[in-house]
Parts: sequence; structure tokens; C-alpha cells
Amino acid sequence: MISTLSKKHSFDTVFDGQKVYRLILEAMSNPLRPVHIDEYANKLYGDHPVFLAVAMTLLDNEVSFHTCGNQVLFDEIASLTLAKRENIESADFVFTNGENDLKRIIENVKSGTSADPHKSATIIIMDDSEAVLELTFSGPGINGSKAVQATRMVETAIVIRDAQHYEYPQGIDLIFVSGKGELFAVPRLTRREAE
Repeated sequence: MISTLSKKHSFDTVFDGQKVYRLILEAMSNPLRPVHIDEYANKLYGDHPVFLAVAMTLLDNEVSFHTCGNQVLFDEIASLTLAKRENIESADFVFTNGENDLKRIIENVKSGTSADPHKSATIIIMDDSEAVLELTFSGPGINGSKAVQATRMVETAIVIRDAQHYEYPQGIDLIFVSGKGELFAVPRLTRREAE
């Protein structure tokens, strides 16, 4: 029997998932350089197609996630990925679409340990606000330093993250997405330069 989910969504978990995964890797390797996943997100329906494209690419039944109280998003991700729900302190992936949650999220997610730095969280942040300021970053994947136009939410997330003073190699990775399917990453070792 064909499930209603397979009729509803045309996102191919193998072929489309591989393409989105390559784009996410490109974004992680080239901090703050946007990639576009709209072609693949448009194959998904519901209130959060961009989140779902990322979730279907990165999540499976061996990882956990948290949706910051968004029950609709939780139901969609759980049914499509079989990943397990966890509290914010234990989740591997945290999805949020609100600046109000950033401080609580960033201060409470897991940041790995010296022995297991990979046991940290990735926060996926929906940000449709307008870029109104210029920020300069440096770190792996950036030749020297790089100035980019950024939103207030990006600035807020970076300020809160940097205030945690993670000891290398600990930290968290941030992925920003827009409703139009733009995605860029701020990996744990990418640092904001003093203005």
C-alpha cells in the first residue's frame, strides 16, 4: 500500500537527498557563502518545506532532533525521517524559526567534549529578515577575512555563540535557511572579526 506521504511529497530521499547533502557540505566548507536548495524544498509540502529538505537529508533513525515547541514541524520531521525527539540539551539537530529562542537554545545545546567534539548540536535557524549590517568573519574555508551583509538574527546568534567560550575542538554549528531556500553555514571555527 502506498502511503499518503509518498503521494504528497516528490522529494526523492536518495537522489534529492544526495544533492541537498552536497550543497550543505559546500556551505559548511565555504562559510557564509549561500547555496540554494529551493529546487528540492519545492518538492515538499506543508508549512516548513525548507526545514523538511534539510531534515530529510541529515536526519535518520540514529539521530535526534528538537523543534522548540513547534508541534507541526515535529510531526512532519518525525514522520518523514523516523528520527527521535529529544530535549534541547540532548538533541543532535535543533530547528528554530524565532530569534526569541536563540539565547536559550545556544546556551543549552550540547557542544561536544574534548574527546568527542562531534557529539555536538547543529542548529538550523529560519531567517527571512533583511540583511541590514555588514559583519566580517575569518576561519577555515575563508581566505583571510570575509565581509558579508547579514541580518540582525545572524549577528545575535554569533554573539550568543561566541559568549559561550567553547574550548577547541568543542562548539556548535549554525545553519541559516530562508523560506526561499537559501542556505548558508557558520561552522564552529568561523569567528566574527572585531569591527
